[in-house]
Amino acid sequence: MRLPIHRKWAAIASLASLTLLASGCSSSTPPSDGDGSDVTLTVATFNNFGYTDELLKEYTDANPNVTIKHQQAATAPDARTNLTTRLAAGGEGLADIEAIEIDWMPELSQLPNAFMDLSSADVEGRWLPWKEAQGRTTDGTLIGYGTDIGPQAVCYREDLVKAAGLPSDPAAFAEFLGGEKATWDDYFEAGHEFVAKSDTAWFDSANATFHSMVGQVEAAYEDPASGKPTKLADNKTIKDIFTQVLKESTDLSAGLTQWEGDWDSAFQNNGFATMLCPAWMTGPIEERAGGVEGWNIADVYPGGGGNWGGSFLTVPASGKHTEEARKLAAWLTAPEQQVKAFETAGAFPSQIEAQSSQVLLDSTNDFFNEAPTGKIFSSRAVALNDAAPVFRGANYFTIHSAVQDGITRVDVDKSQDAEASWKGVLTEFSELGF
Repeated sequence: MRLPIHRKWAAIASLASLTLLASGCSSSTPPSDGDGSDVTLTVATFNNFGYTDELLKEYTDANPNVTIKHQQAATAPDARTNLTTRLAAGGEGLADIEAIEIDWMPELSQLPNAFMDLSSADVEGRWLPWKEAQGRTTDGTLIGYGTDIGPQAVCYREDLVKAAGLPSDPAAFAEFLGGEKATWDDYFEAGHEFVAKSDTAWFDSANATFHSMVGQVEAAYEDPASGKPTKLADNKTIKDIFTQVLKESTDLSAGLTQWEGDWDSAFQNNGFATMLCPAWMTGPIEERAGGVEGWNIADVYPGGGGNWGGSFLTVPASGKHTEEARKLAAWLTAPEQQVKAFETAGAFPSQIEAQSSQVLLDSTNDFFNEAPTGKIFSSRAVALNDAAPVFRGANYFTIHSAVQDGITRVDVDKSQDAEASWKGVLTEFSELGF
């Protein structure tokens, strides 16, 4: 699952400090479990993974010696800050199971001693190969059990599009955006047609648009062969996307920052007409737009396939009940539970078996005008599987955050123009010392 992308996600401690302390905290073997004694397991997630009280009760009913305490952070930045702070302190206070967002993984995967090796015969071949690979450290240790992936469609206000006199039902709207061969130019062109006939912005956030476009770049910031960062001043691909998004945002963006108060409020006051929408985003939209009619989902996405987010469950090595925690993490990411999480929160399964579930394929969403979400996001997942894998190295998060800060200065704060802000991004990149 993927949510906010803010600069404040920056780690509390340096990677070197985390490595040293994580190695120290794993020098002793954690207590073994499985003797039938009573254990309490804490599960730390963020936003909405679909882990309802009813779902967790299924596990405790089958395992009466286990009590589960679910700690749910309001946002991903809150969860990341807690995680990095406690890792820097040697792991003290971490939950027995810690949810990890995909963009954190390249950095954390360099700390193999901080997390338990989750390899087990009962999970072999469970996930999409690229998803499982994302959950491994640089030395091949499996530290993350995949939860969801984020195949993207376009969520939109069908009522606002119809009021503007434009094609509005899902099939017609998908064609309006360019259909199967939709490009980003098509998406922006459609937006200009819309805003010419409406007082509503076309999309919510320039940063969300930028992030989605960068998500289709095979090697955005680093060389996959060496892992070394590409000099940003020479990175024409990123500069071009940065420039295009901010140019289009002048007329099309609502100028909001996702997950902040103004963004929340915009769902109730017709703040924007479309959102680039990974499967898990359907839950947050419904939470914020409750009572607002007109939302729908189009089976289309600019540039082909796109994946935004996707998370993992890890078991910190500092835990007291690591084997029991591994068993619970394996259960939570099993096909049956992944399908239930999709029905509850829109978290699209990373499990191969779950993706072929008829229950998933037949799923609809009442809030989105009975949209066939199972079929739509399965279709988007197929498009995703045809896309080139995206490389995220240890420095991806830091560089990406710096560039997004530059977009915020223009789109949200309106404190700089695009050219001046890009110069600021280059300065910040140089100060990172790569």
